[in-house]
Amino acid sequence: MPMIGFMRLMALATAVAMVTTMSVSAAEIHVMSGGAPKEVFALLAPKFEQQTGNKVKFTYAVITELREKLGAGATVDVLVLPTPVLDSLAKDGKVRADSRAIFGTVGISVVVKEGAPRPDISSKEKFRDAMLAARSVVHATPGKTPSGTHMGKVMEQLGIADAMAKKVIFKPALDGGAQLVATGQAEIGIYPASEVAGVKGLTVVGPLPADINLEIVYGAAATTDSTAPNATSAFVKFMAASENRPVRKESGFKPPTNLNAD
Repeated sequence: MPMIGFMRLMALATAVAMVTTMSVSAAEIHVMSGGAPKEVFALLAPKFEQQTGNKVKFTYAVITELREKLGAGATVDVLVLPTPVLDSLAKDGKVRADSRAIFGTVGISVVVKEGAPRPDISSKEKFRDAMLAARSVVHATPGKTPSGTHMGKVMEQLGIADAMAKKVIFKPALDGGAQLVATGQAEIGIYPASEVAGVKGLTVVGPLPADINLEIVYGAAATTDSTAPNATSAFVKFMAASENRPVRKESGFKPPTNLNAD
């Protein structure tokens, strides 16, 4: 066989071997997550899949629903949740503590429809006045998500829970709450910054005043019963990597204070 033909044959064989190896080693990773990191994953997951050959399947739900799914025996490889929830799951032996990584911290933002007047939320008192003046307000359901629970407490703290009861709509951003603001069906929305960062038709007024805001630290961990431990660990490390910090920041996440984000 001529040398050139032999070299071409060897190159073809090598390429086939590489493709075969990738197809054999590639895994499908099932990620179950709260809604806050959804925009981050939309931007970074295709890059991870391209680099590794692995495929990623996402299930998004409010935290109480995720707990119910896990309790019912749902099979999942990676959990992405607020760190206190991950801590609890680690104690229960559901996730591998050595696989955990922190993505960042997300605060709560106030949004209005694009082009609508921006309420003054520069202080706790101004925010209270804006709530009382609003025609309608939408945020997640208290008891279902950290932000929804927090907002229920804030309304009580400000002494306006009764006044707001008739005008508050309880709807998580995942279930279309942000779209209610974008379409004008609700005047003001209050959600984690990452859940409204990529929603068209919205204007982010700003974060809640510091003395009534909530900083939620989000992280991820591989489950103990994952059938692809190497792939899941690689996914967690990739999403929390330093080089991906700009994407996380653009999507509403900040490096957590006093914690190693990477």
